[in-house]
Amino acid sequence: MPAHLTSAAIMLAAGIGIPVLAALNARLGAHMGAPASAAVILFAVAFASALAVALLTGLDLRAAAGAPPHLFLAGCLVAFYVLSITWIAPRFGVGNAVFFVLVGQVISAGIIDHFGLFGAKVVAMTPIRAAGLAAMAGGLFLTQIAGRP
Repeated sequence: MPAHLTSAAIMLAAGIGIPVLAALNARLGAHMGAPASAAVILFAVAFASALAVALLTGLDLRAAAGAPPHLFLAGCLVAFYVLSITWIAPRFGVGNAVFFVLVGQVISAGIIDHFGLFGAKVVAMTPIRAAGLAAMAGGLFLTQIAGRP
């Protein structure tokens, strides 16, 4: 399988996992009566999983010491996502919560690519690309209103 198809398949699996993560952790938070505690458990399991993969592939954290501090904010962003989806999904619905996450991702990805932010590959925001991103956001919107009375 070509590398780009492998990458696409992995990211598709990750995308499938986001609503599953939201539903499972929201349920755990509701079961526990403490969404923040459910997030802590999620991160403990995630840490153990990432550590196992890192150990299997050659753990070396020395290079992190020289990284610019702003690069570590990604951990805060993932914590914000997990805490917010765990708290909001049971009240707002997994579909509604993930809908807004996806729209935010489409907007953010377009901006990051266009300006090459954070060292990302520059992919210009052409009118065709803008139309495609708008169509994606519009499609997401349609999925939310389609089943409503």
